[in-house]
Amino acid sequence: MLFSHVFDPSSLREYDIRGIVGKTLTTDDAFAIGRTFASMVSRAGGKTVVIGYDGRLSSPVLETALVKGAAESGVDVVRIGCGPTPMLYFASIMLKADGAVMVTGSHNPPDYNGFKMVFAGKPFFGAQIRELGDLAAKGDVVALQDGTVRSVDIREDYISRLLKDWDGGQTSLKVVWDNSNSCAGEVLEKLVARLPGEHTILNKTIDGHFPAHHPDPTVAKNLEQLIAAVREEKADIGIAFDGDADRIGVVDNRGEILWGDQLLVLLARDVLNAHPGATIIADVKASQVLFDEIRRAGGKPVMCPTGHSLIKSKMAETGALLAGEMSGHMFFADKWYGFDDALYAAVRLLGCLARLDAPLSVVRQTIPQSVSTPEIRFDCDDERKFKVMEDVAARLHHAGAEISDIDGVRVTTPDGWWLLRASNTQPVLVARAESTDEAGLAQLKSALTEQLAQSGIALPDFSGACVTH
Repeated sequence: MLFSHVFDPSSLREYDIRGIVGKTLTTDDAFAIGRTFASMVSRAGGKTVVIGYDGRLSSPVLETALVKGAAESGVDVVRIGCGPTPMLYFASIMLKADGAVMVTGSHNPPDYNGFKMVFAGKPFFGAQIRELGDLAAKGDVVALQDGTVRSVDIREDYISRLLKDWDGGQTSLKVVWDNSNSCAGEVLEKLVARLPGEHTILNKTIDGHFPAHHPDPTVAKNLEQLIAAVREEKADIGIAFDGDADRIGVVDNRGEILWGDQLLVLLARDVLNAHPGATIIADVKASQVLFDEIRRAGGKPVMCPTGHSLIKSKMAETGALLAGEMSGHMFFADKWYGFDDALYAAVRLLGCLARLDAPLSVVRQTIPQSVSTPEIRFDCDDERKFKVMEDVAARLHHAGAEISDIDGVRVTTPDGWWLLRASNTQPVLVARAESTDEAGLAQLKSALTEQLAQSGIALPDFSGACVTH
């Protein structure tokens, strides 16, 4: 039977393949991804593809179709079952796989799902995803042949490796975890049972309905349950995960949120204490305070476009030991493997906290204060969002503004900086601004709002958005 498949164009994203199940993403798509991706692996001389899936309701059936497609391209398929995305990355390294595919909708709404891929030990993204789409449409795949399919339980090896880098001794911390009904549930339970201290897990059951709250720890509303539990139990820290446990959210002992860039300051100080002069990477949405603090701690800060695939590539290029994003992706190449893993980041963070001589709320006060908006995401059609960015960038260049355009536009003024970029995973624009005081922030928000207005875009509630950290 001849093979040919055309994907919905909106599903072929920059870092992964993602869509609405039954509308822009189907089991036929899953089969085609398996058939085409495995063909690309085979043609590169590879043989083994590891496949895992998250806890979404649609994930098992998509995984079955994916496995079938990959096996029909003659590769050896290793199924690791349901678990965190970073566990798939770990499995691909331990099993020396030539490719890996994770069925996951990450932090998207329950009716979404998608596929994250690794090819020859590196992120599979951008032009490679577009090539996969082209090959599928042309039916340009290897001849139909029988591969093999086997299942491997990698969980115990993964948990043991996470624990290997615990460096907090027997300090008894009180920790509240919010699993967010994510696919980390079973792994997290086994992990905390072997960590010292007192541990409480909220929403530990894997449930693709996400009944407690949306699985995105970058949104303050989604952390309300965790904050309440930390305060009620007088815990030392609260830790939350997103839907596939590659992103971390943190609240301190007072129930105050540590945003991604603040968390990275603490982790960077710890890494730089052991590795003076190390390169630390942060994405374009991060606070200027972070870059200044990395430099103050003796490190070399590097700004990078947002996106887990781009961050991993930049780490390999620069030899960075640590990287992070505002979205909560934390990447350790110090002792670890350079991929984003919320469980591993949590272990390292708890070790760091155990060795500190003050509560987390006190330590966070050592981070210079700024006034900023949170990361604000607002709907904008996938095609229109890029046109908006082109128009805004053109106007700013014409006006002679001081900008960084490595990812959208980050505009620096005497008042601070503001950012506007197009999301590569959703039909949204992302905005943020930061200043040393509220008056300066008001000026930045006004400038950003004016640019959006000139492109016919209204940003709801932006005038009141403000956080101090």
